[in-house]
Formats: sequence, structure tokens, C-alpha cells
Amino acid sequence: SALPEKKMVFKGFTVNKEDMNKLMLTPLIQYPLQGGSALITFEEAKVAQRIIEMRKHMVELSCGDLEELDQCRVQVQAVPVEILLPSALEIRLTQSSRSILVSDLPSLDISKEALLDKLELFFSKTKNGGSEVESREFLDDSGQMVLTFTQDGVAELLIERGHIQVPIGKGKYKVKISPCMSGDIANLQLQPSRCPRTVLLLGIPNVLSEESMRDALEIHFQKASRGGGEVDALAYVPAGRTGVAVFVEDTG
Repeated sequence: SALPEKKMVFKGFTVNKEDMNKLMLTPLIQYPLQGGSALITFEEAKVAQRIIEMRKHMVELSCGDLEELDQCRVQVQAVPVEILLPSALEIRLTQSSRSILVSDLPSLDISKEALLDKLELFFSKTKNGGSEVESREFLDDSGQMVLTFTQDGVAELLIERGHIQVPIGKGKYKVKISPCMSGDIANLQLQPSRCPRTVLLLGIPNVLSEESMRDALEIHFQKASRGGGEVDALAYVPAGRTGVAVFVEDTG
């Protein structure tokens, strides 16, 4: 009853009762890329596996007036992409002794800072059950506010009240008071996982412009005659530079 109220619409499918306490994690993995490498994601996992099994690939380049054919080719190595994904996670929740979570904030024709000023002023008065406010924070993702007092015991009494009428301008608005919870990771276990559709290409020399090399790689690896297939995405980092690739959940 002390938790902030929030309207929600549930869509999708139901799960077994024994699964209801499981935490679902959505991966967002940052993967460093060294110079002279590229990441290529194919539309089909079987193509990526085939490219990895072939290991070494001779990529033809568009090299203008060069007469020697060997000078128009570069050899690159294809290796799998291994990332670490969480396999188990435990979070320890603790309730702050001096902070409260204020929700059900009114939608008024005033700025966010002005609204925070009025709420801070209200809760800083002892006649309203508050005390001196040490800090305040507006939570943009939820539209709620965290107030932290300088004294112990104030937050607990306000939480017991649950709701408070706050006068703002000519009106009175009921806001909800809830405990302010914080979470710390108590245990995190990771396990290696191979990206099914993405391949790491190594040993790419810096002999063409970035755009031209990217085009040459994509043209080569989308040809079925060379073991390739349709390319979904390609990222190339020239020698002498570094980059970061971000991996998200594969919903394809």
C-alpha cells in the first residue's frame, strides 16, 4: 500500500506462476573494436557460421590503375564474437531512513523547478510533518520526486500517513508518500555467449578510405559464391583508431 500508484496496460502472454519472481534482463553490451577490424552481421546465422569456418578470406579491392592483381586483394581473418551475458543477478534492496518518494504530482501550468520549490517549501515545515530538506531530486523517467531530510524519523512518519494534501496556488492537490528504495547488486554471474549472426574480421590493412573499405567488405561477404549472404549491418574501424560497438537483444 505504500508503493506509488501507476497505471499500466499489460500486453502479450502469461507465464507460469513459478516464473513470476524472475527478473528479465535486456542486454546492452559495449564491445571494444581495435583498429584494422570490422564487425559484420548477417541476416542468417548459418551464413555467419559458414564464414567463421572458412576463417581466411581474400577480399578484392577496387584499386584503380594498379596492374598487379595481387595488389588488389587483402586477406582478412574471420573469428566468432564472444560476449559476456548475465546468467544470475541478485539485488539487495534497502530503504532510506531520511528520504521519501513523492508521487501523483499534479500537472500544473508551471515549470518543474517551480513545482519542486513549492513541494520543498511545504515539506520543510514542521507543522506539515516535515523538517529541513537536505536535497531534492526529480526522477524524469517516472515523474516522481525524492526528498531527503536532515533529521531521522521524519521520513518514517510521513510514509505512515501515505497521502498528504499540498496547497499550490489556489488549489490543493493530494500527493502520495512512499518509501525511497535503493538497490545494490549483491551477486552477478556472467557466462560467455557467442553472437549467432555477427562475425569479427581482423587484419584489415589501411589501404583504402573508410567508406571504400566498408563497401568492399560488404560486397565481398554478401556474395553466396564466397560463402556469404545478405548483410544486415557492418561496422569498420581503420587501423590507428578504436571504436565501440553496442550489442542489443536479437529480436529477429
